[in-house]
Amino acid sequence: MPSSPRSWSRAGAALRMWRSRQWTVAGLGALATAVLVGVPTDVVPSPLFDRSVPVQWWNYPALLVTAVLAGITLSTYLRQPSLPESTAARTGTRLGMAGSVLSFFAVGCPVCNKLVLVLLGASGAMSFWAPLQPLLAVLSVVLLAEASLRRLSSQAACPVTASA
Repeated sequence: MPSSPRSWSRAGAALRMWRSRQWTVAGLGALATAVLVGVPTDVVPSPLFDRSVPVQWWNYPALLVTAVLAGITLSTYLRQPSLPESTAARTGTRLGMAGSVLSFFAVGCPVCNKLVLVLLGASGAMSFWAPLQPLLAVLSVVLLAEASLRRLSSQAACPVTASA
């Protein structure tokens, strides 16, 4: 079910209802995502990892948008005490997971990825995989945005109770 203008409206309403607890978790989730994706891919410099291929300019905004959307998606898993339990609690779960995994492959060094090296070799990684990485980054952001939108819009939706 792709997003609709109505789901955008409900997602905005859900964000306006968030308290400091949700925003704190979203911020911490974004920071954790930036570290968990950025450090091993060496987009965030650290002495622990090294890259054979320099970081591309688009790796930084891709990591930033991924981190923000992952933080928002993570924060939707907190139950708000003032709201009843949502019947659509699992909405967007697989999309968020897929988007997060894709972001790791998107911003990572093309020749540092063992799986890509085994499948394509070093020259294949640079010739075929590296040009696909920006597309993976876009796909990752789209999946995470859709997951966030679905989860947020289900938070603001009116719950339907079964009648006997």
